[in-house]
Amino acid sequence: MADEKEEEGKARKTKALTRLIKNITVRTLWIYVLAVLKDNPTYPYQVKKSIREKFSFNPPTVTLYTVMYRLEREGLIRKNEHGAYEVTGLGLEALKEAAQLLAEVSHKLTDMTSEGPR
Repeated sequence: MADEKEEEGKARKTKALTRLIKNITVRTLWIYVLAVLKDNPTYPYQVKKSIREKFSFNPPTVTLYTVMYRLEREGLIRKNEHGAYEVTGLGLEALKEAAQLLAEVSHKLTDMTSEGPR
């Protein structure tokens, strides 16, 4: 009986939902990196651990390092005198804008799905 319910749960996870999960985790990893670094300058391995603990997903290591390299190159993060990464002013601005955008989209979708059929 428990196996049947587990299979039903897996069946409900459509390909579209699977793609969405990937798009709002791995493909937007930069947002999570900035959020973690905002409060505490640290090293990539700790960023990965913090993302796993705070956001419940485990980013691929190579992807994380690539994203952090790009963020540094774009001036959104930098290494401090101890070699730890920290968010720059530009990075804080980008994080704030991204969070606002995601909140707006979430709010609109929530409103649309709670209205019922037209």
